[in-house]
Amino acid sequence: MTLVNFSSRTTQISDQAQVILEHRYFLKDSDNKVIEDPNGLFRRVAKAIAKVDLDYGKLPVESTLEENDFFVMMSNLEFIPNSPTLMNAGTEQGTLSACFVLPLEDSMEGIMKAATDTAMVQKFGGGTGFALSNVRPRGDKIRSTHGIACGPIEVLKTLSRVSSMITQGGKRDGANMAVMSIYHPDILDFIECKKVEGDIHNFNISVGVDSNFMKAVENNMEYGLINPKDSSLVKKVNAREVFNKIVEGAWRNGEPGMIFLDRVNEDNHVIQEYGNMIATNPCGEQPLLPNESCNLGSINLSKFYKSSLDMNNFDGEWFKKIDWSRLEWVTRKATRFLDNVIDANYYATPEIEEMTKATRKIGLGVMGFADLLIQLKIPYDSKEAREIGKLIMGNIQTWSDSESKYLAMERGTFPAWKKSDYYKIESQKFRNHCRLTVAPTGTISMIADTSSGVEPTFALAWKKQNILEGKTLNYVNKYFEADAKEHNFYSEDLMDYLAEGGDLNTVPQVPDWAKDVYRTAPSISPEAHVLMQAAFQENCDSGISKTINFANSATIEDVEGAYMLAWKKRCKGITVYRAGSREIEVLVKGNAEEDNQLVKDGFSIEEQILENQDLCCTSPHIINEGGCETCKNCGSSKCIIA
Repeated sequence: MTLVNFSSRTTQISDQAQVILEHRYFLKDSDNKVIEDPNGLFRRVAKAIAKVDLDYGKLPVESTLEENDFFVMMSNLEFIPNSPTLMNAGTEQGTLSACFVLPLEDSMEGIMKAATDTAMVQKFGGGTGFALSNVRPRGDKIRSTHGIACGPIEVLKTLSRVSSMITQGGKRDGANMAVMSIYHPDILDFIECKKVEGDIHNFNISVGVDSNFMKAVENNMEYGLINPKDSSLVKKVNAREVFNKIVEGAWRNGEPGMIFLDRVNEDNHVIQEYGNMIATNPCGEQPLLPNESCNLGSINLSKFYKSSLDMNNFDGEWFKKIDWSRLEWVTRKATRFLDNVIDANYYATPEIEEMTKATRKIGLGVMGFADLLIQLKIPYDSKEAREIGKLIMGNIQTWSDSESKYLAMERGTFPAWKKSDYYKIESQKFRNHCRLTVAPTGTISMIADTSSGVEPTFALAWKKQNILEGKTLNYVNKYFEADAKEHNFYSEDLMDYLAEGGDLNTVPQVPDWAKDVYRTAPSISPEAHVLMQAAFQENCDSGISKTINFANSATIEDVEGAYMLAWKKRCKGITVYRAGSREIEVLVKGNAEEDNQLVKDGFSIEEQILENQDLCCTSPHIINEGGCETCKNCGSSKCIIA
């Protein structure tokens, strides 16, 4: 660990976090020399965000006190905002928002406007989402020119090419999401538009469905495909057959995902003047209206374990081992922090600024949940773990809602409040239209040295390229290493075995409790993954970014079961990944030097990853979390929120 002095306090930053911060986050001079340290980074961000208080009548001393609170929770690694805020707050450049949804109108002017706005948003570090549902189908007649419509898939390819031209904030290629309604006449083409790997590589795709469609699937019924231009019925198709195509695609390479749009819009309290939400951010957890953006940040739950209590005298009441009072304080401060970000922000277009400030959406989420469970010695795939997740998210929701109401009293409700369902209830005066979302936290969780989002631990050990010295080292989960040494089952041979992809369950000297507590994502059943997502979704007004992992041997029927379960458990979306289902592998568990040596178009897979994702590692140490791919070696990710 590298010890970093913060005035009179000392914070521990891992060596890996130090490398990531130097590579991507610290300010640099004209010679590209780092001129910032963690202390300076967190102080810069805290000062820039707290300064907003002055605009609302706070005294300078009050703003300074808020700055110190923001600084403390970040330097304690209790809360970390999304990457654009860390990179750009307190500078003269760039947006602080991670997530955007841009309108896509069915006209040449509308398509070109979307392309231009995409370039502006991604130039300054944002990820974009689009709804293709209103674009007329391929072959439709264009009355004004007597031509033939190219269709939404060609529009998607155009946006993909634009995104490929932009290097986000000088850091990476753009990240995007395309959503199409299940009722669109071109839905089958959309489902298979990424069948060939590498096509439209910078877009995630998801199908927007509702309960009517899912019931039609259950009953093997037909449903209608509707032309969005005039709402005419094009034809009827069998719902089960279309659903099977979705499932086959997800089994084949993880796409398309599915978004349950009716569930999404149940929490859209803004009246129809703004319409329904039919698109999301790149990783699918944040539904947004056209021209809306959202500012994300995550609470590190692993920091709220009361390590001072004697585990030997622990009576099994896990809630006594969580520092609820501190968690409440951080939740309230983080809510204020994210609301301030809206005003401190730079907006790529006037339309985005207007819509974002009309609804003032924030996305407060969590990371480090799996690490908290490990400290509590509770298996991730247990009923008890789901109860913990549900209670934690319920409390965070209560505290964040309460703080948003305090902000409304101090500063006023979000401007669109009178146009919302909230207006009907006096007690629902919120500053922010929505408060919570659970995003993937690939890079910021590495900065915080904790597990990502609400995902389980991916691996207990893996081989890692030392970026500074070029050596290959074993990286071992810090909790597993400590427990193994304390309980006398640690050995270098065991660590090597796990780093090579070995299964902990096959090791006789490891006690059963450890095998249960340290069960990793690939060994957790898909059902348990879905149930955990549903547990957090119950108390979250936006969505949950979560990957449902499958073994390579999983069948199409297995994937189908997960999609149906997600719908029945009232999730707002689902993303799956079957191990080994992509040529460019998204998981590395084992020796990267021996794996993924495929060659495509004259380039090794490693070279392609380096080219496409700006990774500094020489082997594909990449995992998929909630549809967001992150390099566990250097922290690089296409998902700006990570």
